[in-house]
Amino acid sequence: MKKFNSKFFVLFMLVTLMLSACSGGGGGGGAASGELEGEVSIISWAGYIERGETDPNYDWVTQFEAETGCKVTNKIAATSDEMVALMNEGGFDLVTASGDSSNRLISGGRVQEIDISRIPSWNTIDPRLQDAPWHTVDGKHYGVPYSSGQNILMYNTEVFGDTPPDSWSVVFEETTLPDGQSNKGRVQAYDGPIYVADAALYLKSARPELGITDVYALNRDQFNAAIELLRQQRTLVNRYWHDAFIQMDDFTNEGVAASSSWPFQANLLKFGGAPIEKVVPKEGATGWADTTMLHVDSAHPNCAYAWMEWSLNPKVQGDLAAWFQNIPVVLSACEGNELLGPDGCVNNGLDNFDKIVWWRTPTSTCTDGSKECVPYHEWVTNYVAVIGGR
Repeated sequence: MKKFNSKFFVLFMLVTLMLSACSGGGGGGGAASGELEGEVSIISWAGYIERGETDPNYDWVTQFEAETGCKVTNKIAATSDEMVALMNEGGFDLVTASGDSSNRLISGGRVQEIDISRIPSWNTIDPRLQDAPWHTVDGKHYGVPYSSGQNILMYNTEVFGDTPPDSWSVVFEETTLPDGQSNKGRVQAYDGPIYVADAALYLKSARPELGITDVYALNRDQFNAAIELLRQQRTLVNRYWHDAFIQMDDFTNEGVAASSSWPFQANLLKFGGAPIEKVVPKEGATGWADTTMLHVDSAHPNCAYAWMEWSLNPKVQGDLAAWFQNIPVVLSACEGNELLGPDGCVNNGLDNFDKIVWWRTPTSTCTDGSKECVPYHEWVTNYVAVIGGR
């Protein structure tokens, strides 16, 4: 990989900004282009915006600040619902929104259309993500793809031995595991309403008579079946997880045998010597494809555009993939990155792309256009009830 040319980046961005200003360009009805404002504020998932404070090898903020003069501030959000709440409050420029929140932000008018002519590297994005429905509405783009990954099944090899799990049944149905013990109290589930889709994905194969075709567009009977399965799972669950490091500790010290997880936890534990492996089961898996989205009232749109372009730099994408164990949205990042290594993208799930059902906000409109599907707010209230044992 060629070393990124810093001077060329600054010159290119300034020229792009000046041309956009002359043409009156801007994302949607956003502010006109012009001088970089000196700062940009970002809401992100933990580990997405690194400046070398955790590990000096992982820093894609310092160089950006030096080259653009745009000081980056970062607010960590633990869930998609928290990201939506923070964007509703305002005062931020960008958010790294997952597919279960991006459509809510678009329909709620909290983000503005992106002028992709101001993103010179747009065409380097994986074509499968360029027009993805979680950031593209009526042909208009409301964000720049940033990262993607999958909700894999992580399991303890000392429990499963030579018979790794090939189905999500090990976390949804009470069963005896290969070590001769029950899975009760030894599995975990994700602490988020979008996990209803994981239950629906399992039922799509386990109960074909339900006729599930889209796990994010469930009619009342399909939704009720998924909720009932989750209530059943409640009796098995050791913990509902959302903190990656707590989950890793549970697998190491609390006897957890299997759970939905991210490649981040599985790879980190395995690299540390823990008896951990991961798999995409025969039913497939859900996944997250995150998008950098611009607030409708951004106070620093030019620095925000500069960051969105910077985020597509192959070095940044490769370093992020190495740190977070995700799949780059710029596939050239898979080659020549010392931190990621030659097999990093494959280890993070690149070859499973077509097996993943990407997160999307459920609405009352079904895939066939009818208005008979269960909207997201009911996913929220029902899943909260499940976790609460109701």
